[in-house]
Amino acid sequence: MSRIRSSDITDRRIYLNRRSFMQGLVAAAGGVALVADTAFAGQPAPHGRKLTTVRSALSTTEKPNSWEDITTYNNFYEFGTGKSDPAANAPKYHPPQPWTVSVEGECAKPGRMNLEDILKGETLEDRIYRHRCVEGWSMIIPWVGFPLANLVKKAQPTSKAKFVEFTTVLDPKQMPGQRDDVLQWPYVEGLRMDEAVHPLTILSVGVYGEVLPNQNGAPLRLVVPWKYGFKGGKSIVRIRFVERQPRTSWMINWPEAYGFYSNVNPMVPHPRHRQDMEARLPSFFRSTRTQMFNGYADQVASLYKGMDLRKNY
Repeated sequence: MSRIRSSDITDRRIYLNRRSFMQGLVAAAGGVALVADTAFAGQPAPHGRKLTTVRSALSTTEKPNSWEDITTYNNFYEFGTGKSDPAANAPKYHPPQPWTVSVEGECAKPGRMNLEDILKGETLEDRIYRHRCVEGWSMIIPWVGFPLANLVKKAQPTSKAKFVEFTTVLDPKQMPGQRDDVLQWPYVEGLRMDEAVHPLTILSVGVYGEVLPNQNGAPLRLVVPWKYGFKGGKSIVRIRFVERQPRTSWMINWPEAYGFYSNVNPMVPHPRHRQDMEARLPSFFRSTRTQMFNGYADQVASLYKGMDLRKNY
């Protein structure tokens, strides 16, 4: 399996016409009420379908990046390794309707669930989170989602369930990146159970108060704000409760660079990138000092008490 070329992960941003964002928005979120919400000051003109949300107390007070930053500069290798590839290719993707997630493994209530059923009874929250990538860039993103812990509770994992494994959609006909061997497909990620049920961990269905665009992982993606962004599996189709630590896609592809935990740790450099400083988009200058656990140390450091975070990277 091939290694990623440095040129594949550092290309320049290409801003696209806003009309492209209208394509491919997910009908699966139809179970959520739609309203004209103006929750965020400076939010751009509407691009998609509005979501009814409440403001989360867990949000950062930092100013969010623009819609253009968030939706045109992405890592989503299913649509290509270049930062602008997802925005160019993902709007052509037509997700299956209804979107179905299979809940499996060590749980009392396995089964297949439509996204509408998953969202039924959920209160969607605005979660403004820092997003940190291993290439040295970061954003502030206003996600819309709900705690993963709520879905875990519905599945009723058994005492054997120590980890949660997430598998994303496999559709090489519509996802050009899956025709290459840059990663082992489908994409797999995982969390320890206590990480999965932490209040900061969410399943996202939107951004900026609107339905999640395809290039950002529609219709359902994982967001774990104290970890590097690649931990957030996009377009999730399977959630499995397992006893042993899952073999995640990046651990298989490049274990020297990408460990299971993937906590933001400025003391552990990536083989190709420094991690102690970062560039806050839209700037490309590394002028921001990287914070331990991406600035969420007060909330999550206790999860790793006694662990060697250089070894367990």
